[in-house]
Amino acid sequence: MRVLIVSDSHGQTEELSDVITRHRQEVNLIIHCGDSELEANSKELDGVSVVEGNCDYQHDQFPEEIRKELGDYVLYVTHGHHYNVKMTYVPISYKGEEVGANIVCFGHSHVATSFSENGIVYINPGSLRLPRNRSEQTYVICELSTNEVKVSFHERETGALIEELSETFLF
Repeated sequence: MRVLIVSDSHGQTEELSDVITRHRQEVNLIIHCGDSELEANSKELDGVSVVEGNCDYQHDQFPEEIRKELGDYVLYVTHGHHYNVKMTYVPISYKGEEVGANIVCFGHSHVATSFSENGIVYINPGSLRLPRNRSEQTYVICELSTNEVKVSFHERETGALIEELSETFLF
């Protein structure tokens, strides 16, 4: 199973559409970790599972969190602002454990990162608009197989792989 993960596009419709169009036929699921700043019926979000971010001003359009079972994995998606992810990952790690997640996806900090802790893989795809700690605007393709989760970071404009950020986690 392959999952396209984006976040923090902050109203950029063309850039978001380009990334989704580039990968739509090769992924099974597309998620947006919040701060799309778009309306739920926007054509750019057609077929995309979206959570609400702190800059999504029309509240109650999107759920605050999504929990999906994907074969052997449980995916949990939230924006991250309710879990103080700009300061620490402790609250979101507690939530991941609470909901029985193997993979936790979040945004908010605009920092592209992935790591594993206590049997859970955490993924922040960075920002399609305003990246922090790097110059590239980023997104993730996550490949799930029986014993591994492969997290590949890509540059928004060209889709080029960013090898130094990408990682494979074994289960």
